[in-house]
Amino acid sequence: MTDVCIVGAGIHRFGRTDGMSGLDQGVHAVGAALADAGVAWRDMQFAFGGSEAAGNADTMVDRLGLTGLQFINVKNGCATGGSALTAAASAIKAGDADLGIAIGFDKHPRGAFNALPAEYNLPDWYGEAGYMLTTQFFAMKIRRYMHLHGISVTSLGRVAEKAFRNGALAPHAWRREAVDLDTILNAPLVSDPYTKFMFCSPAEGAVALVLASETRARQLGVPLIRLKAVAMRTRPPGSFEVFAPSIDSVRGGSATDIASRDAFAMAGIGPGDIDVAQLQDTECGAEIMHMAENGFCKDGEQERWLAEGRTEINGTLPVNTDGGCLACGEPIGASGLRQVHENVVQLRGQAGARQVPGNPRTAYSHVYGAPGVSAVTILQR
Repeated sequence: MTDVCIVGAGIHRFGRTDGMSGLDQGVHAVGAALADAGVAWRDMQFAFGGSEAAGNADTMVDRLGLTGLQFINVKNGCATGGSALTAAASAIKAGDADLGIAIGFDKHPRGAFNALPAEYNLPDWYGEAGYMLTTQFFAMKIRRYMHLHGISVTSLGRVAEKAFRNGALAPHAWRREAVDLDTILNAPLVSDPYTKFMFCSPAEGAVALVLASETRARQLGVPLIRLKAVAMRTRPPGSFEVFAPSIDSVRGGSATDIASRDAFAMAGIGPGDIDVAQLQDTECGAEIMHMAENGFCKDGEQERWLAEGRTEINGTLPVNTDGGCLACGEPIGASGLRQVHENVVQLRGQAGARQVPGNPRTAYSHVYGAPGVSAVTILQR
């Protein structure tokens, strides 16, 4: 089976861009990715793309060119980008094509996400009782985790402090000012234990990735960044997820447990082989919990990891080197692909002031969404 390579990567900065639609930003990202790969839109044999709130991705062919290519829309919550990448990689692995593109973009209205119960097969009363408010669910989830595993509020603050410090070094990030730990911990409380600096915000942005078979990639003469694994999984019994909040007396596994396990098996490596990781961090506690769910440490070890700076850019395992969702915001369709874009930049050694030292060779990304879906990718050069 042929290796799949990422040969082009393009991004439109995240945050707020007045005067540009989400689709405009998607078109910009596609143009940047094509230029990076040294190919044209007419060379694309397929496209997979999606957004949550900014329209159907396939309508961008009016702007990019009416070439007749297969363009399939993807909508899978926060895992939209990861799902588009999974589908694109599968098309090349199957031998149906040797050059294509995965696209994600979004432009969310200001304010909180407005998820509707019916979209998740839930009754109206679930929303009327306030259970669709994700800030409350994630606060409840991390409180339970903190109690069970000895995680302090200070550790939550350290995650946010690192995110804003890294975001200040990333030109595509939204929040580009460092915020000190005391300010984070003493900011207004949103949902206990989270202060306003501990959540990401709905945002705008776009990412496109050009994929090719290894044979085609060699013909293009670009640096080979191999997509060694991509796995998207749904939740098992006994899980505890947003919009699926029931839990057994002893919690079962999670979608992330399964996706991570399968991705490592596909790549033939383990957590200790990863040089840089991007983990879903819609709120500070998510990064902490996902460190363990993805196999990088045991539950509770995050307290020591964060105190010792192990997840800093120059640490043992740099995590969310561009500031993650906390600094970049979360345009749902683009967020998972942003993580992969960051890993491509890191493996190429092109990350500038936020570059991970030591010539990283293997990079990991993880995205998580409702009602318990997870996508993991592993890149190697």
